[in-house]
Amino acid sequence: MGYVDPTPIQAAGIPHVLAGKDVLGCAQTGTGKTAAFALPMVHLLLERRGEQQKKRMPRGLILSPTRELATQISDNIKAYSAHTPLRQATIFGGVSQMRQVEAVQRGVDILVATPGRLLDLINQGYVRLDAIEFFVLDEADTMLDMGFIHDIRRIIALLPEKRQSLFFSATMPENILELADRILRDPVRVEVARISSPTELVEQRMYFVKQVDKRDLLVDLLNQPEVESALVFTRTKHGADKVVKYLKQVGIDAEAIHGNKSQPQRDKAMKGFRDGSLRVLVATDIAARGIDVTELSHVINFELPNIPETYVHRIGRTGRAGALGKAVSFCNEDEEREYLLDIQRLIQRVIPMETDHPWHLDMEPIGLTRPPRSGSSQAGKRSSGSRSFGSRASEGRTRPSGERRGPSEGRTRPEGERRGPSEGRTRPSGERRGPSEGRTRPSGERRGPSEARTRPSGERRRETSGRHSEPRQFGRGTDRPVQNSASESESKFSLKSFLGFGKKR
Repeated sequence: MGYVDPTPIQAAGIPHVLAGKDVLGCAQTGTGKTAAFALPMVHLLLERRGEQQKKRMPRGLILSPTRELATQISDNIKAYSAHTPLRQATIFGGVSQMRQVEAVQRGVDILVATPGRLLDLINQGYVRLDAIEFFVLDEADTMLDMGFIHDIRRIIALLPEKRQSLFFSATMPENILELADRILRDPVRVEVARISSPTELVEQRMYFVKQVDKRDLLVDLLNQPEVESALVFTRTKHGADKVVKYLKQVGIDAEAIHGNKSQPQRDKAMKGFRDGSLRVLVATDIAARGIDVTELSHVINFELPNIPETYVHRIGRTGRAGALGKAVSFCNEDEEREYLLDIQRLIQRVIPMETDHPWHLDMEPIGLTRPPRSGSSQAGKRSSGSRSFGSRASEGRTRPSGERRGPSEGRTRPEGERRGPSEGRTRPSGERRGPSEGRTRPSGERRGPSEARTRPSGERRRETSGRHSEPRQFGRGTDRPVQNSASESESKFSLKSFLGFGKKR
């Protein structure tokens, strides 16, 4: 396969796996984590061939969050175990299970699966996990982000107590550490780089651009000769489809890959992108986790992610296996400025700005600290105990601290007084607003449905229609309405029957 020297994660992790220890591995995306757990697994399974080999029950289980990543891992294991008697199978949803069931029934040593389809086949009796010796959770952070935690726990409950567990991920948030503490036994933690730091092989650039101009800027970039292949990221599936539609309208061949696409559509798009017949692929974050294209020249963030760790995963799609890559990001004039601040805080660097383009938006640069709010929000800042209300207040007017705004210009209200419905009216503290002008209501009284009506404290709101249209009074130990002119049969009202616990009608 052309491997000469191990990557840092492989050099640090493989000896511990060979020694039979549980491993919690963290490294940047694209640094060879798959080989770090797959190569020693293949080696040890070959050494331990015995009675289990005759039964052909799965001895290695690798869980993956997406179909594409499962396929990528399976392809690597197939290459690693070439010319050996080891068999492997891949299980994922979105396609017919018939071929997958046939592969399992023929006997497999290593099973690569997504959690949902694996549990389906277990429940149907096609897969058993009694003989598992190696359990690998790949991209563990994505697993939890996608809500697979309950499926993972159900699968782990079916595994033998005596096994070797390996967790590998590009990031290591707190929820991953909590899960590892419950499942791994005295694990060795392997970290070859600072958590969530992007690889140095990726050149990063940021573009400030209006949201409405992003499509034109994208077309301009894709038409540049140095963009040999591009993976374009959007936050939503609908957004990916809209970008593809626009690119096709201007003559750029592109396809989208996301969760709403069928498996044949995703396979066709991935095949074209890998063999070079498709130059532009538009993807969402989850679908892109399994995209491993060595010759990918550019990653373009059409929309910045709202989770900063996702940015690291995205740009890690390029600059893989020692190759150089470029990551281009668009930042609009709205909420993406906040996303950019969080991203730069995470990676501890300011992404260089690209201004040499017709759609550059001249805005205040974003650094590693939160900038002061500008524009209309400055008018609302407090200064020296007073507050300015801009155009909505009279010129030069100030209001003492704690005073509330009145309905008329120049009016002041003592601290604690509430706003009245008519100009110049005041209401003592604690009094509630009435439905008619000038009306007052004692504290605790509730508002009635008709003007000038009052309701004593504790009385519930009357119903405007139905059998029990009269007001009902409830006190301690009673559940009957107040008797009025209604007939005797209508007055027999039970709270339990009203709530559905009484006799069926």
